[in-house]
Amino acid sequence: MKRMPFTPPTEHYDERVLPIDKQICLLLQQRKEISEGNPGYPPFAYIDQWSAETGLYEDFLKILFGTLRSDEYFKPIVEPADFRRHLPVLVSQEHEGYFFTLTSVRQYANASVVTLYVDWDVTIPEQTSTGISNFVLHMGEHYDCRMDRGGSCSGNATYNYVVSPALPDRLSGLEFVFREEIGGPFGGEPTGKEVRFDIEE
Repeated sequence: MKRMPFTPPTEHYDERVLPIDKQICLLLQQRKEISEGNPGYPPFAYIDQWSAETGLYEDFLKILFGTLRSDEYFKPIVEPADFRRHLPVLVSQEHEGYFFTLTSVRQYANASVVTLYVDWDVTIPEQTSTGISNFVLHMGEHYDCRMDRGGSCSGNATYNYVVSPALPDRLSGLEFVFREEIGGPFGGEPTGKEVRFDIEE
């Protein structure tokens, strides 16, 4: 998803807290390194204790640690530029009553855009749009993947993912893995459901 530009909430800054703010940043970096980028979320009992010890509000600490889980979502965004060509893919599979189709890849100079369609039978009570959650694309450590946009209506949904750097024009040998997550766009929890497409010659 595209991010809105950030505007500082105030022009005021108390320079006396500058050394503390710098130390906070260094501690955040240390926390990320120790946890290998996956710190999880502290139990509420810890937050209650820290709130009592510091005088900071519990709800503030809960939001703070929730925000710390979303660090990777704030990395610089690659916007596709200089369209080159379409690559047809058209591979499909059914998974738990939903029909997933990897239709095409749009190639740009600096990135690729992957399109995923999901179809289901609206006459079956269990097959509703609420049964479709957030799917995250994984293509290995060499590629950064993010959902750019998506939408759904009765019986189908479409998702576009930006992949950078650009994928090779020959897609054979690549694996597109879509993993379902719940809990919102920032640091959702995997459900264990995944859809894999292995591209062959």
